[in-house]
Amino acid sequence: MKYFVPLFAQDVGATADLSAEIAQGLFTTNNVWMMLSTALVFIMHLGFAGVETGFGQAKNTVNILFKNTITPILGILTYALVGFFLMYPGFETPGWFAFDLSGWKMFWFSPSDADVSIGYADGGYTYWTDFLFQGMFAATAATIVSGAIAERVKLSAYLIFTLFFVGIVYPLIGSWKWGGGALDAMGFYDFAGSTLVHSVGGWGALAGVILVGPRIGKYVNGKTVDKPGASVPLAVIGVFMLWLGWFGFNGGSVLSADPALVSFVLVTTSLGACAGGIGGFLAGNLVFKRLDLGMMLNGVLAGLVGITAGADVITPASAVIIGLVAGVLVVYSAVLLDKLKLDDVVGAVSVHLTCGVWGTLAVGIFSTNPEHTFLTQLTGVAICGAMAFSSAFVIFFVLKKTIGIRVSEAHEKSGLDSHEHGIRGYTIVYDE
Repeated sequence: MKYFVPLFAQDVGATADLSAEIAQGLFTTNNVWMMLSTALVFIMHLGFAGVETGFGQAKNTVNILFKNTITPILGILTYALVGFFLMYPGFETPGWFAFDLSGWKMFWFSPSDADVSIGYADGGYTYWTDFLFQGMFAATAATIVSGAIAERVKLSAYLIFTLFFVGIVYPLIGSWKWGGGALDAMGFYDFAGSTLVHSVGGWGALAGVILVGPRIGKYVNGKTVDKPGASVPLAVIGVFMLWLGWFGFNGGSVLSADPALVSFVLVTTSLGACAGGIGGFLAGNLVFKRLDLGMMLNGVLAGLVGITAGADVITPASAVIIGLVAGVLVVYSAVLLDKLKLDDVVGAVSVHLTCGVWGTLAVGIFSTNPEHTFLTQLTGVAICGAMAFSSAFVIFFVLKKTIGIRVSEAHEKSGLDSHEHGIRGYTIVYDE
């Protein structure tokens, strides 16, 4: 005797199978996009290296490249050791401090227990993709500090600072919003990190600049002395590499491959960058009476930083305004820092701190979501800024009083490459 499955039962079974296949396909697509975004954020470290080396002096090229190479190395390892678990502690109730190492053993010794199913992160990506994407953000925060204090900071002091800043300070502040902490409950909004990444790094850079002091000969008789960069083309390449990486930085922050939202975020990101470049170009021409390429480049980065907090909740027209204002702000911020004799080699404080704050506050002005208010944004900026600056200041201050944070005058004058690394960045050897 043959048994026949009723037609409706066949249809139900087929529909269930089709739904499962679709869900698996979406999960795979989402995860691939997140891994691609991770790679784009990773390549931003090459962009930072290009910008810092290009704007820095030739005699310190190897030193700058060494720091930009070891920063993501230490950043990712430190984030794996403690930062990831501190940043996403699973607040039972929104708060300020929570620490959960329950996943530590699974990460290091029982990886088969990690959740790589569709049920993790709403089907957006796997546990491992989650870690790596967030780890790239963490390393970026430390790289911001590197450029500001270049050419006179001790490598040992910088490395110790990086361990504490990336391992503890950055993830702790990040947990308050992205980890479901008190700022998140407050309604503070930062889509991809204008504050949580960029201004946190900028506050760290400002603390470093204050304590390490200006380069020798930078400020003489009340005048600012230019220190010619090693390679303008390299600086330009670095900026374009960063711009490219920002597609992953902001696009990946959608946390899925949602075609509508990802494409929209990439549009607002690009518009912000372009408007920032125009703002830097116009303000630079007004202030310095020349077509200042450096200010236009920093204007592009300023626009990118400014747009990062609200790239998904603003209109394209607002993106242009935010980027344009950021491009203008970065020029006047750089001028103000020089007046205060705060020597920032690459303009990191102006780009990441000044424009990170502006971009976060801009969410309270331009967001299409009425729940995003200016006062809440201002409160969040103030809290994150107080924590980031005070923590960085304490770390640098302790290092200054113990191992010292500045190289000797002789080493600074002759260049760090020969003394600390034994090679120069632009040596040409001819065969005899």
